[in-house]
Amino acid sequence: MAQMMIEYLGKPEIDALALTKDEILSAVEQGLVAAGRGQTVIEPRMHLTPDPSFNGHFNVLRGYVAPLDYAGVKIVGDFVDNYKQGLPSELALLNLFCPRTGAPRAVIDAAGITDMRTGALTALGAKWLGPKKPKVLGHLGARGTSYWNVALLDHLFDFEEIRVHSRRPESREAFADKLSRDLGKKIVVTEDWESCLKDADILVEATRLNEPTPMFDRSWVKKGAFVVPYGTMSTLPLNFVEGIDKFVMDDLGQMRAGHLGALRPHIAAGLITEDSFYAEIGEIAAGLKPGRESDDETILFWHRGMSTSDIALGAAILEKARAGGIVQDLVYRNE
Repeated sequence: MAQMMIEYLGKPEIDALALTKDEILSAVEQGLVAAGRGQTVIEPRMHLTPDPSFNGHFNVLRGYVAPLDYAGVKIVGDFVDNYKQGLPSELALLNLFCPRTGAPRAVIDAAGITDMRTGALTALGAKWLGPKKPKVLGHLGARGTSYWNVALLDHLFDFEEIRVHSRRPESREAFADKLSRDLGKKIVVTEDWESCLKDADILVEATRLNEPTPMFDRSWVKKGAFVVPYGTMSTLPLNFVEGIDKFVMDDLGQMRAGHLGALRPHIAAGLITEDSFYAEIGEIAAGLKPGRESDDETILFWHRGMSTSDIALGAAILEKARAGGIVQDLVYRNE
């Protein structure tokens, strides 16, 4: 057997690539289209909690994207108190494999991939399911994925008003300052949930609660709005599902698995079943089902994170890095 190598990309290499917003959106959309066409395998995420006192857990996402010829596993830590140590709450690695032999091909820092692909999924969902010309974005949460939610949504829609809120004043102020610099527009920092979300055209909830807490009032959602709640712990009261015209899921396997997520209490209470969902987002991306069909549809998109999005974006990053000659080759085996 010849020497086997693994391609490696750390955060410095990925930062040097300076992926454009369009490159991020295009890569994730490619993965969604493959999913809609039945060219992927997505295993529901698994969780590992080493010790409840650590206030965090690992998510393990597994998938296969046939058009890209990669199988992949991403392991991402989600530790709420990391900010106290000056660390991001989410740190991750993406491992890409040959789907035919199981040979490892690449190891890629995936903290940024997680943030970018999550934001891309939110933005692409809004592209197909949101109002035609949304003017106001309300965004709850300031964790890593939040930046790309707002940046990619604004890239598509150029909002007249962006409101943000998070639990800690210092985090929401810093979040708004960065967004204002990068987007070149004023960001409204709100003091509470209601002033952030009420009557916005697009409402995104990406909070970090320690336990499910019904804080997102259904009355704040106007007719025709697009709602994306994806906090790990549900913030939605049981009546939140009333009057929603379409429920869309990233992958229904993730609706069936696990104990976390925005709609988990509603599933447990029998208010939401698999039949409640209009479509998976891949079906819409592939043109198999229409997205928004009228201005007055109120649509909820629940995404829990697709392994295939990680693989698709990781593959695009790896391809660009190869072209730029910045991939590190590591010896895996000498035979």
